[in-house]
Amino acid sequence: MAQGSFGRISIKEDFTGGITVEGTSERTKFGDLAQLAVGTAVLSQTVDEPGGVLAMTTGASDADNVVLYGGPFKPADGGCWMEARIKMDAITTIAVYVGFSETLATTPVMPAEFSGSTMDYVATGSLVGLSFDSDGTTDDWRAVAAETNVTSGDADTNGTASGVPPVADEWDIIRVEIDSDGRGRVYRDEVLIKDVGVFCTPGDVQHALVMVETRTTAASAIEIDYFLASGNRDWTK
Repeated sequence: MAQGSFGRISIKEDFTGGITVEGTSERTKFGDLAQLAVGTAVLSQTVDEPGGVLAMTTGASDADNVVLYGGPFKPADGGCWMEARIKMDAITTIAVYVGFSETLATTPVMPAEFSGSTMDYVATGSLVGLSFDSDGTTDDWRAVAAETNVTSGDADTNGTASGVPPVADEWDIIRVEIDSDGRGRVYRDEVLIKDVGVFCTPGDVQHALVMVETRTTAASAIEIDYFLASGNRDWTK
């Protein structure tokens, strides 16, 4: 079949353009990324740090959230990956997910939630990523993968802890990869946390996303230094 010269689909956002979206719960787009929220979210540029940093703040009601996303990508078209450098302003009343999710509703829900010692897979499609949830008994990032609300592939039922708890106001580099056969891998700071095996149907499309949700009646916030994602075009006629 015919193939053009623009086969690689890439998102490269460094937030140097002064992007500001204040007081919105509506779908908002900028560049190759888009934003959705439950509650009144605020997106604003951090002005006291170099290199372009986006601050993403939830509303002030319990379970208010905001998600930044791009895609979708189809792993079967040669695989896909995403990477983001983020930090949490505080780790006491917050949930964060970085990775891929097949489903993304206009009223977004956190794909995976950890409470006590149990991971709940909320997204109805497949997902793979790194999850942090202050509702857990032990603070840690956890690599997760699931399909139709159930752990899939070689993923651990309640996620795989990184072994290095997050620290408030310190950067984490999170990378998630999906091969063309549906095999996924989750990294934190260049260390492989879990190869989750073949966790999804590779022909299903996946959204790359960074999401934050508050666990109290006060706003929670993260900062994003950059958001990268890449996949391949489907040339099928």
